[in-house]
Amino acid sequence: MGLFDDALKGAIPGGDLAAPIAVAAGALLLGKLFSGSSAAPAAPVPQPGAAPAGGGLFGGLSDLVQKFQTAGHGDAVNSWVGPGANAPIQPAQVGSALGQQTISDLARQSGLTEQQLLAQLAQALPGLIDKLSPNGRLPTQTELAAQGH
Repeated sequence: MGLFDDALKGAIPGGDLAAPIAVAAGALLLGKLFSGSSAAPAAPVPQPGAAPAGGGLFGGLSDLVQKFQTAGHGDAVNSWVGPGANAPIQPAQVGSALGQQTISDLARQSGLTEQQLLAQLAQALPGLIDKLSPNGRLPTQTELAAQGH
């Protein structure tokens, strides 16, 4: 099982993320929505475990952390990456960090309403990012590739 699959299983106490939010988290973390285009990706959303060893997860994780920092939620996202307790985040804060176009695209791809998506991402992202940064920092591309297999 790959690192992304393991992180999905441990992101929320008690088990796996539901399939729709796993699809949305996969799209976020695999960087499919941060390419600068406002259009939805033409290709299907990659499923968990489908991250290429070349660092799709690395780029997506770094971009996601940067989005939260830029939106003024650096303290929260840094707590998810660093050691210690994960600070909570509100659905509206997730929305402000990701932007309306990304939220609309993710909701459409996952089959959730925007409100459901934001609520579930607010619950899942702290644990997911925490699991993907087990050494208290963002992993390097090499570390992700080594752990992904």
